[in-house]
Amino acid sequence: MSKGPDAEASSDLAAQEIAAGGGTAAVGAIGANDTRFFGHPLGLSNLFFTELFERFSYYGMRALLVLFMTAETVEGGLGYDVAKSTLIYGLYTSLVYLVNLPGGWIADRLLGQRRSVLVGGSIIAIGHYTMAIPQTLFFYIGLGLIVLGTGLLKPNISVMVGQLYPAEDARRDAGFTLFYMGINMGAFAAPLVCGALAVNYGWHYGFAAAGVGMTVGMIVYVLFGKQIAGLGQLTPEAEATKSAASSSLVKGLVGVLVLVGAIYGLMAAGVIASTAEAISGVYTVVLLVIVGGLFGWLFTRDYWTDLERKKLYLIGLLFLGAAVFWAAFEQAGSSLNLFAEQSTNRALPGWLSWIPGLETLAGGVRGVPTAWFQSANAFFIFTIAPIVAAIWVTLGRRNADPSSPTKFGIGLILLGLGFVVMVGAGIAAGGGAQVSPWWLVLTYLLHTLGELTLSPVGLSAMTKLAPARVSSLMMGVWFLGASVGNFAAGFIASFYERMELPSFMGLVAAIAIIAGVLFFFIAGPFKRMMAKAETGSVPASH
Repeated sequence: MSKGPDAEASSDLAAQEIAAGGGTAAVGAIGANDTRFFGHPLGLSNLFFTELFERFSYYGMRALLVLFMTAETVEGGLGYDVAKSTLIYGLYTSLVYLVNLPGGWIADRLLGQRRSVLVGGSIIAIGHYTMAIPQTLFFYIGLGLIVLGTGLLKPNISVMVGQLYPAEDARRDAGFTLFYMGINMGAFAAPLVCGALAVNYGWHYGFAAAGVGMTVGMIVYVLFGKQIAGLGQLTPEAEATKSAASSSLVKGLVGVLVLVGAIYGLMAAGVIASTAEAISGVYTVVLLVIVGGLFGWLFTRDYWTDLERKKLYLIGLLFLGAAVFWAAFEQAGSSLNLFAEQSTNRALPGWLSWIPGLETLAGGVRGVPTAWFQSANAFFIFTIAPIVAAIWVTLGRRNADPSSPTKFGIGLILLGLGFVVMVGAGIAAGGGAQVSPWWLVLTYLLHTLGELTLSPVGLSAMTKLAPARVSSLMMGVWFLGASVGNFAAGFIASFYERMELPSFMGLVAAIAIIAGVLFFFIAGPFKRMMAKAETGSVPASH
């Protein structure tokens, strides 16, 4: 299999950036000879640990979110039902990724990626500390601050990872996989720490611990800033148009405030019901308008070259695949989390009762806090990721690396097989029985294999395919796919108690597997189309 039809165009892209005076390609050229961090540029270590602590903060809070909302008020929770809680969960996690679009735009035109990461991380930390205040109002304010901060941090730190490598560097996918390993080391520790604090001291101690994690991440980012010197700076063109960009930002903010004010006014007047379902309906329309408007704008621009336009089509395809993947995968924080709470035997034998942080279950038995199951996926990722990275590097050296759509197909099918396992778990849990935790462990293992096949590859593909002048915006498009998927995940999870468990899990499995099979059929024709656009020739089939 050929290395991929994008190598030559990506090299040309780097040359254009150097000619334009941008720092991206220059830094990548230095990174080509830098092997100080496990064979990768030293700057990867800074971004690795910064993202580790940022993900600690996010996944620590995420592991508690639905459980906190569904817990009775006498237990310190909000007392919401499952449907309302999962819809709010889906809306929040969707917004976390949706704001990556304006976050990427702000970085491209106003702050640069490096400064955006610092500002965003600081806002995230404040948001977590706000959630630690035991009042419902501060709960929602904290969620809003985390949304805003993540929009500035998340897309831009990923762009900076891409800037470490020349586009043709064979280590690129492996570097993103190692970066992904750092993400999941934080995601592994977070549910253990935050979950133990929540069940032993109270929910808000868990939220506060997430804030501490983000604070540590920002300290690492600043103290070791020399490792990423030259990365994430504004281009000369952006510096020259900074005032115009500031004016556009102000107009955008005013527009958002007007929209929010109009919706609030309609709710106050009783035209729109003030319920989670009604708000989700409004958000659905907004999300569809954003997705349709963005891709409509991208595909109708007349300044793209033929190759750039073909790459935009591939970006659109990967966007759809990512949306379907996350709609199923993000059941982890909602329906699978509820399955762990309600239908899984979490008790441990007495000889393991010494483990710190355990929860006291019914009958005084000591057992695993529900949130700890959220660490399974992350544990599998940072133990398996080096193997997957080595496989991609080996296949790349042999010119046998599968195309991005093929990898997406594999990832989706593996994800679907995880839910096939949960069909069996749902049958075993019939009549209110509690089943072995190994059902969930096996499911998370399959989901992890699917995630490693799809997600870091998608991140890497976006940095290779994106036109240079909109690099952060295209990373925002990738996260827009996650936004759509997360919102769909919350909507799907709202049926968790309305359907029989086997039927619910089977539906999710079918969606993922069918999408995966479609990607296998699409991969070949798309690769040939890209090769023809770039070189005028069609690669041999393999």
